[in-house]
Amino acid sequence: MTGKPIALMTSAAMADVAQPGGATPGGGKPVKGRPQMDKAQLTLYDPSPGGSAGAKRGVVPFQFNPKEVTITKAAKWERKPTKGSKKAGPPEFTGAEPAKMTLEMFFDATSAQDGSVVKAVESLLSCCVPTEESIGHKKPSPPIVVLHWGSTASFPAFVTSVSAKFTLFSADGTPIRAVCSVQLEEMPGEEFRKQNPTSGSYEVRRVHRTVAGDSLASVAFAEYGDPTAWRALARFNEIDDPLRVPTGTLLLLPTPEELAPALVGIR
Repeated sequence: MTGKPIALMTSAAMADVAQPGGATPGGGKPVKGRPQMDKAQLTLYDPSPGGSAGAKRGVVPFQFNPKEVTITKAAKWERKPTKGSKKAGPPEFTGAEPAKMTLEMFFDATSAQDGSVVKAVESLLSCCVPTEESIGHKKPSPPIVVLHWGSTASFPAFVTSVSAKFTLFSADGTPIRAVCSVQLEEMPGEEFRKQNPTSGSYEVRRVHRTVAGDSLASVAFAEYGDPTAWRALARFNEIDDPLRVPTGTLLLLPTPEELAPALVGIR
């Protein structure tokens, strides 16, 4: 996956949900010459064994980009009291809690006066129940959800809660405005990337974000024990100038078997 991580980086089965209210937040047409902002969206994937993301199911687009996204991460620590000691014993790390993300989605169809708001809310609610395919395989699992916003992507997660408040209705009682609070929890596993550009399937993928002093050679040595693999690593990540990798660059770290084809013709 080529998207930048949010904090922790950590053929569609259903049609894309239309943005309520039309092409722009107010329901009107985009103004010619005005710069267009990237719109955020929740991308849905089929669940796969092990909690990884499978084929793309569809998207739930944000009509308005979120004002804020809250991400929390906690760890479990245990203190064992020492008999006769006046001080508490040192804490022992017992495990990490899954990352959690909370965001708000606002939908408005006052211009269109249609059922697009209801459709968007129903799409969110459907993320809280197992997919029909997983039920058929006797392994009930909800769809995997990833927040995409321009070049940024969140960790793979599943929706634990959706709270929808309808605040405006049309003359016939159809909800045309809603505010939805969505809570997501990290799925086990690491970051994922596309396994095959034509198949649309995804698998887990190790990544490394470069820091000051990093080079492709040092990353290759740390990951594969071979600093000369830097050329293959550059080729795998499609880096045009391997000698100038900016700090903060996100590198995909393939397995040695996957890196082998990139070594052909180098050594």
